[in-house]
Amino acid sequence: MANQDAPFGLRPVRVNGSPFSNQQNRYRIAANYNTSIFQGDLVKVVTGGGIERVAAGGSGLILGVFNGCTYTDPTSGKPVFSNYYPASTNASDIIAFVVDAPDTVFEVQADDAFPVADLFGNFDIVDNSPVGDTTSGISNMELDVTTGATTATLPLKAIDVSQDPLNSDVATANTNVLVVINNHLFSAGTAGLA
Repeated sequence: MANQDAPFGLRPVRVNGSPFSNQQNRYRIAANYNTSIFQGDLVKVVTGGGIERVAAGGSGLILGVFNGCTYTDPTSGKPVFSNYYPASTNASDIIAFVVDAPDTVFEVQADDAFPVADLFGNFDIVDNSPVGDTTSGISNMELDVTTGATTATLPLKAIDVSQDPLNSDVATANTNVLVVINNHLFSAGTAGLA
């Protein structure tokens, strides 16, 4: 059966072998940061104490996965709780919630069929257009199957194929894959297996 084509970014599924129970920490986003960040996007820390979205082909260490934010709306003055950060929000109190434990396992949709032989390799991400859905706030980020390599700087390491019956077919596009963040800020990356 063909897999569903429905990207959702990275979704946490477990930590240290236990089901994910919403462990996350607070970080800041600078006022007027000019890139939207969606729930499920990879994020990194930047000089000045804030976080920013990681784009495909990006380099450096990954902090974790964005899980929403809160800020005071600059027009209405009311508090906003959102699954995504709208680009160029002019607020001084933007707080992001990030799933940042280095041993978190995430589920992500691959942009093609994912061969079992590629497990334990490292992969980049794909920035689909649009990069996320402004209604649901969910990311459209996917694992880029064609980038599979041993390169230690690639952000994701594939560890298994999802058991989701709607997206576990390794013979068709859009296989869901279980991954860990390979080049995590709190535990630097290692070379993948070929």
